[in-house]
Amino acid sequence: MPLTIHPNEIRETIHMVEMENLDVRTITMGINLRDCAHSDSKIACQKIYDKVYKFARDLVKVGENIESDYGIPIVNKRISVTPIALVAEASEGENYLPYAEVLDRVAKDVGVNFIGGFSALVHKGFTYGDWNLIRAIPQALATTERVCASVNIGTTKAGINMNAVLEMGRVIKETAALTAEKGGFGCAKLVVFCNVPEDNPFMAGAFHGIGEPEAVINVGVSGPGVVLNAVKKHPDSDLGTLAEVIKKTAFKITRMGELVGRAASKKLNVPFGIVDLSLAPTPAIGDSVADILEAMGLERCGTHGTTAALAMLNDAVKKGGSMASSYVGGLSGAFIPVSEDAGMIRAVEENALSIDKLEAMTCVCSVGLDMITVPGDTTAETIAAIIADEAAIGMINNKTTAVRIIPAPGKKVGDSVEFGGLLGKGPVMPVNQYESSKFVQRGGRIPAPINALTN
Repeated sequence: MPLTIHPNEIRETIHMVEMENLDVRTITMGINLRDCAHSDSKIACQKIYDKVYKFARDLVKVGENIESDYGIPIVNKRISVTPIALVAEASEGENYLPYAEVLDRVAKDVGVNFIGGFSALVHKGFTYGDWNLIRAIPQALATTERVCASVNIGTTKAGINMNAVLEMGRVIKETAALTAEKGGFGCAKLVVFCNVPEDNPFMAGAFHGIGEPEAVINVGVSGPGVVLNAVKKHPDSDLGTLAEVIKKTAFKITRMGELVGRAASKKLNVPFGIVDLSLAPTPAIGDSVADILEAMGLERCGTHGTTAALAMLNDAVKKGGSMASSYVGGLSGAFIPVSEDAGMIRAVEENALSIDKLEAMTCVCSVGLDMITVPGDTTAETIAAIIADEAAIGMINNKTTAVRIIPAPGKKVGDSVEFGGLLGKGPVMPVNQYESSKFVQRGGRIPAPINALTN
């Protein structure tokens, strides 16, 4: 059924683009690679290159044409692929680095900035392929430019694989060490998930799920600036009224996202998947989720009331999006990545926002502890414990949570790391001084909660 757009919506969208930082953050093409598996890794890698190039060779050009046709900025054009652990385990040998290298090469050749899917799903245990991939992650992220990795270590149905949690703490430390000259930048391309969605278009956690079609177009829309301006126009409204304002704004943003997604789908002859309505901030002034919360009446993001304000914002965004489209998916809500949000950075630098408060906020937002920079001497066990805490929130509440954390080599609390571009600047945040080593080293699997038995 065609999407009908009223002329008033077009005028509103033009205003939001020109004045309020509205953009399509990404159009992401998901591509199935399971048929590329082969016992000879060289043959498998060639098949991967050929298939990705075949489907995605026109992705950037189509995105640019849509920008021109509709006047809507599309910041990123990206690719996600089947978790490589599922593809590479058919090959002989344990070296999975060539798979990362071919992904990086084809991403460069088709012109996208990131390709996601150097991934493994280990929430209930490991296959040999999973182990090989996870052990290859540090080197893969250190030696490639565009490859992103993710590992799912827990679900509400399966519980939390604590052996995987501890291993990911070590992987993150090694990745940081191998990219030390860039402030541990490799860790910015690595996400550890609980309840990972299979249609997420946002990096670094995107991959093409096993229930997805041969290829698909998913769109990630972002509009913190638009929501901020809407909130500022209602300084005296009660919170119920303000929630309605945010819902209506999210509705408009989602409609624009679906329009772009369907246009890309038609031009590329690939099915349209979902629009992910996530308020994904940037370091630009006026494009901040923290600023929205402060416009609601908080003196600074992180003070008492922040979790309640974020809960209302996230819920209103989801409600508005679901009213606008039957194909809302991915993560959809509000992101709180510290280094990518100018307001969050300010709150950390002014000691208003801590990791503990961020953890509380993740109970009600879309993802988790995102782009958190911690001292370089933070141990692998402490990082694993942070991952376990975040996974527990996701498991118990049947929601997606994630950790993207950077132990910046040589940095201490009070320092900062410049990542550049959309990744912004990471102020180094303190972690708890007390040890968690004996807990995370127990291993095993934290059992699924009782609510896993409800259906």
